[in-house]
Amino acid sequence: MTYHDICQRLTPLYGLQEAKAVTRMLLEDLFSLSFADILCGATEHLSDADTLRLQQSVARLLDTEPLQYVTGTAFFCGHPFHVAPGVLIPRPETEWIVDTAVNLVTSSAPRILDIGTGSGCIATSISLALVDKHCYTEAWDISEDALRIAADNAERLGAEVKFRRRDALRLEEEKSEELRLEKEKGGADVTSGLDAAESWNIIVSNPPYICNREAADMHANVLRHEPHLALFVPDTDPLLFYRSIARYAMRSLRKGGWLLFECNTLYAHDTAQMASDMGFATSVVEDDCFGKPRFVKAQKQ
Repeated sequence: MTYHDICQRLTPLYGLQEAKAVTRMLLEDLFSLSFADILCGATEHLSDADTLRLQQSVARLLDTEPLQYVTGTAFFCGHPFHVAPGVLIPRPETEWIVDTAVNLVTSSAPRILDIGTGSGCIATSISLALVDKHCYTEAWDISEDALRIAADNAERLGAEVKFRRRDALRLEEEKSEELRLEKEKGGADVTSGLDAAESWNIIVSNPPYICNREAADMHANVLRHEPHLALFVPDTDPLLFYRSIARYAMRSLRKGGWLLFECNTLYAHDTAQMASDMGFATSVVEDDCFGKPRFVKAQKQ
């Protein structure tokens, strides 16, 4: 199977130029072939096992599976993250959250929380960028598969991140239950409703935000292969996750702390208004790298 054979097979699905790019990235990632190697026919000299692997990979692409799942790798903030169908593929626009969080850190030993971590790309990238600041980074997700992938990514890249299984829609209930159990054991001071281990300088989140009605306009490779648990919210409540996370942030952020959201561009301004109504002193919408209103930055008084 040559480079040109693969391009020809993929062109009806991707178009010629994208088929060429996908083929090149596939061969580079799977077999570490340079483009010069590819053009010189290196695929014709693969072992039988590698030839079979290549054929299976092309078949997965033809079944609309994203390239990043086929190769198992997606780059984010310059780091290679392992991805699988249990987590969303990191998008380049999401790097805004990492850059903004890092730029907001003005003192040593900041405490940063990532809610809905998925592959761990945000938390891991923040931890790596702030290693000289002795940053404590924690990341939560409801999916055991996601947490396993995220923990493996952090360990492989040398980042110190603590991962915990938490439900973003039950943060208050789970914390109340923890405090009740601590009280029964004579542990943490429950009068404040917040212990020192859960007090943050920055909370970031890229939660599910696509309404079910928007699915008809989405690409098949996303709908068929990326986890719906991490994508969709009810049409009747597009701010479902934002409301729960913002309430938790109002209680657990330190004075002057920041909440950073990635949003559905249709509801970014609604999300900012919600945060303002909850009592955040500053709540502004920021555009993504494509000029669309994608992010909300809110500061606790």
